[in-house]
Amino acid sequence: MKIDIITLFPQMLDSFFNSSIIKRAIDKNLVSVNFINPREFATDKHNTTDDRPFGGGPGMIMKPEPLFLAVESIRTDKSLTILLSPSGLPFKQKDAEKIVSSNEHLIMICGHYEGVDERVIDSIVDIEFSIGDYVLTNGALASAVISDAIIRLIPGVLGAGEKGIKDESFSTGKLDYPQYTKPVKFRNMDVPEILLCGNHELINEWRRKKSIEKTIKNRPDLMSDDKKND
Repeated sequence: MKIDIITLFPQMLDSFFNSSIIKRAIDKNLVSVNFINPREFATDKHNTTDDRPFGGGPGMIMKPEPLFLAVESIRTDKSLTILLSPSGLPFKQKDAEKIVSSNEHLIMICGHYEGVDERVIDSIVDIEFSIGDYVLTNGALASAVISDAIIRLIPGVLGAGEKGIKDESFSTGKLDYPQYTKPVKFRNMDVPEILLCGNHELINEWRRKKSIEKTIKNRPDLMSDDKKND
């Protein structure tokens, strides 16, 4: 998979894509990631990428020319162009799964200031995504979040850890069950005995019930009435 991120602040992303699992995925050529600064496509001598909104109002709006030219320089008929914006659809695990299974090339446009000219959205954006009901200073961090969610699903990225993907939070429609590791006793807190019994049928049933309990407590919106009664 190829990911192109159009951002005014590529330096914000350098350390993220050069660390841990994501860096190893890039080093193994499982994914390539490139940063494109729209200033390189500005059409005036000052490399202007923003201007005041028509009709008045606070802040600045990202101009259409640099974004159009940046996208057109890399877009193919196999590209999916995403705008990262607080006005977008909530990005969910199923979106990451669909993107990995259906796309070879992602273009992510990072919004900034008060947003982007609507003609960008109308003409060259396939879908808008938001990572939450809050506002960031720009979309660079959102591009890192979505990239991480997508890259870790690419076959070969997690290695042996891929076996657990199907049981993770949101992959099953519920949150993950509680997890424990050594030591068995820590500050008068014990690992539940059932996890030490060796009976995997009982362990799986305990995990299923705890997963439902945690989901009802923390994310009841994920649970249908049928699932709550399981």
